[in-house]
Amino acid sequence: MLLARNSDRSEFPGLWTLPGGGVEQGEHPDDAVVREFFEETGLSVRLDGLRAVVSDVFRLSGGDLEHTDRIIYEVSVTGGSLTAEADGTTDLVEWVDPASVPLMPFTAVQIGLSTEFPDSSDKTDEELAKPVRVQRFGAYAAATDPDGRILLARIAEGYPGAGLWHLAGGGTDHGETPEQALARELIEETSQHGRVTGLLGVSHRYDATALGPEGVPIDWHVIRVLFRVHVDVPTGPVVTEAAGGSTAEAGWFTRAEVDRLPLTELAREAVDRIDSERAR
Repeated sequence: MLLARNSDRSEFPGLWTLPGGGVEQGEHPDDAVVREFFEETGLSVRLDGLRAVVSDVFRLSGGDLEHTDRIIYEVSVTGGSLTAEADGTTDLVEWVDPASVPLMPFTAVQIGLSTEFPDSSDKTDEELAKPVRVQRFGAYAAATDPDGRILLARIAEGYPGAGLWHLAGGGTDHGETPEQALARELIEETSQHGRVTGLLGVSHRYDATALGPEGVPIDWHVIRVLFRVHVDVPTGPVVTEAAGGSTAEAGWFTRAEVDRLPLTELAREAVDRIDSERAR
């Protein structure tokens, strides 16, 4: 398997990892993995599909806890020449037997050499600082009930997209997995309990001039993971999040009713996915 070794510039020097790295502001995750793979390995790749979406929390050398959301892709090499990154966070790239080298925990999990992430958060009652972020990682639900109705939530006034009907979901909190965040957001925005049945895709939206809830300009970049969700026992949707939240109301809608609603582009994508699923 092709792996890269973390350099002394990394927080985890000497550990081997899947090639990849951070998404730049405004960059689609698909483009980011192609760019990072080339930078770390010298190889060009083709994306073959999504493998998983995971998150982890580790204590850094300075004592801070770092939460990382990771999108794992299946890729095929299409060209290039194997070359290690120069003066970066990795210093060696090789085809290796993964069992013979020390691995980053998320890498070990993905290739089946470990079954769970270590608990690196030192779960205590300490208050974790929430830094101001302009890049957000969120999980959203293409959710239906046994009658085929689609679950949607209307964006509240003062938020980007106000008045449009959107998918239930939102950003991950510090230490949450995408699935945990989705379950929490479903309850907060719609009072529904859903069952994740699949991973539909990853998208992003970049708005350099978005306005926040208090009219403050935001250079806003959101990376969105879309899950297929079934709500086996639907109830009347009720917004339970605190007043001033991003959701004004929520509802179940038939397919015909959805066509009469103003939708966000992510909600439209989810409806199209559901239509394709039903057509098969």
